[in-house]
Amino acid sequence: MRVAVYPGSFDPITNGHLDIIKRGAKVFDKVIVAVLVNVDKKYLFESNERVELIKRVTRDIGNVEIRSFDGLLVNFLKECKTNIILKGLRTASDFEYEFQMAFINNELDSNTETVCMMSSSKNIHISSSTVKQVAKFGGDISGLVPNEIISDIMSRINL
Repeated sequence: MRVAVYPGSFDPITNGHLDIIKRGAKVFDKVIVAVLVNVDKKYLFESNERVELIKRVTRDIGNVEIRSFDGLLVNFLKECKTNIILKGLRTASDFEYEFQMAFINNELDSNTETVCMMSSSKNIHISSSTVKQVAKFGGDISGLVPNEIISDIMSRINL
């Protein structure tokens, strides 16, 4: 069974993230969406909330599992009994960053493989940071995030 781990903060999950999850689910037998818990970072949503939002928008994809993790990704991979990291790439700067991370993860565990999927052209401009910025200033975030979670984001932004 080929299992891939798709790590990220997903704060919030975007249509770009969802696209990589759906496409990854067609390539791998199972995709584990790994929601990063970083105590040094300020998030819009707590990790358990991010997990629930992702579960809501992926409930119709049978071979996707959502979990949170902290610590080293290579340790989480071992816990999941896989060596495959799935990443989405939007820009050349994403490539440079993920290229470095792939080397670091491989240095930590030589069995680790990173598989990159190019973003769909319709999602190349979308990032969680952009979504939060647009929402904060009252802009329309439909088309940037799944419709099911727009009200969650707007409610949180407007607190």
